[in-house]
Amino acid sequence: MKSLNTALCLGLLPVTAALMLAGCTVGPDYHGAPQAAPLAAKAGVFNRAPPGTVSTAPVAAAWWLALNDPQLNALIDTALKNSPDLHAAEARVREARAGLTEKQREELPKSSATAGYLRTRSPDLTSLEGGSSSSSSGGGPIGFYLAGFDATWEIDIFGGTRRAIEAASAEADASQADLADAHVQLAAEVAQAYVGLRDQQQRVTIGHESADLESRILTLTEQRRARGVASDLDVERIRSQVENTQASIIPLDAQVAESLDELAVLTGREPGALDSELAAPKALPTLPATVAVGDPARLLRQRPDIRAAERRLASQNAQIGEHVADWFPKVTLFGDLSFSASDPGHLLRKSNYTWLGAPYLQWNILDFGRNQASVNQAKAGRDEAEAKYESTVLGALKDADVALSRYGHERQNDVSLREVESSATHAAVLTEQRYRAGTTTALDWLDTERTRYSAEQNRIQSDAQLINDYVALQKSLGLGWETPE
Repeated sequence: MKSLNTALCLGLLPVTAALMLAGCTVGPDYHGAPQAAPLAAKAGVFNRAPPGTVSTAPVAAAWWLALNDPQLNALIDTALKNSPDLHAAEARVREARAGLTEKQREELPKSSATAGYLRTRSPDLTSLEGGSSSSSSGGGPIGFYLAGFDATWEIDIFGGTRRAIEAASAEADASQADLADAHVQLAAEVAQAYVGLRDQQQRVTIGHESADLESRILTLTEQRRARGVASDLDVERIRSQVENTQASIIPLDAQVAESLDELAVLTGREPGALDSELAAPKALPTLPATVAVGDPARLLRQRPDIRAAERRLASQNAQIGEHVADWFPKVTLFGDLSFSASDPGHLLRKSNYTWLGAPYLQWNILDFGRNQASVNQAKAGRDEAEAKYESTVLGALKDADVALSRYGHERQNDVSLREVESSATHAAVLTEQRYRAGTTTALDWLDTERTRYSAEQNRIQSDAQLINDYVALQKSLGLGWETPE
């Protein structure tokens, strides 16, 4: 009995040592991403923020509500619910979460159960030897029943499994940030496609109005030619202008159809599904007087692509420890309990079971540098992720500065184009009055109308570009997925 106790104690030594070492986690601990833009993190304003048009007030996530266009709001809401691209991103999040759960379960014991039934018949040895004894060693078929249960548990002594869980958790967080970034991109794409549609529809409307006016001028000029006041050259020049204006409408109609199909696909519907809903021309959305943009520090916290890059850096850092743990021994506990009997009613009797319990150690000492290569590969992956994080931060700051600069300059350009349009409209009205009074020619009137038409087209395009710059600014701030902290 004493020797049995001694054997048991010696057998439990590896287990005791393993449990004492449990909690030791090899590899570098993650202490956060490097400071990629220290000046921006401390700055209170963006470098390119135009004065008077933006503020450092906290930003609103649903930025499109500030444009006061219910139809745009409905389109974006529909896209965020129905977009196949978002559904794919959501599926990737679920996939990453399932991968994390799988890694977490690796810390727990693995078990399995078996059951079986064997039926066999042994030969009659007496008959084979030619004997005539009434007793025979052979007999009829024999049934044999088996049932068993076994379990294994690898003790995570050096933290390889914990590092794998850490890496999987960071990857799951990165997938969640990717989903948020997909929201940002989709909301911006819908808004820009909608603004493009309204811009094209307005320019088509103006083109038809201009062509109608030019047609009336052509009719008046033909009447004057009949009276001998205008020449054939005057008539042909005006007719040429009418045809040019009508021809310019054709590509705009094609762009309208393209925008309608783009919006349908972005909202998860078939091309043409929105034709009846959006076919009627409508004014462009209205911009707010000032735009809240926050500050660079808030931008670095709220942009989903920055958070995704930071989480992937954390995952790569954890993978180093996962591979470092392969250098060290692994201790696994194994247990088995089985029952066997020829009668199923006797299967669970005490005399018919066997059990086995054993700890065993596995240590890949001589691997010829394979583990070191894996560690070096993981370190290189960590360095790459760190460089990508720094690039993402700098790119985000550049996006915000460029968007702010474009928005400010386009706003100034829009003001100038409105003044040009006002002057051109006034000149066209005065020239029409002089034409009807007989003090100027139809060509002079047509020329001022052409100038007015061009000025109005340029102003509408500038209005649309200004709204698109506003959308690009919101996109650069990483908005459109949730209320930022």
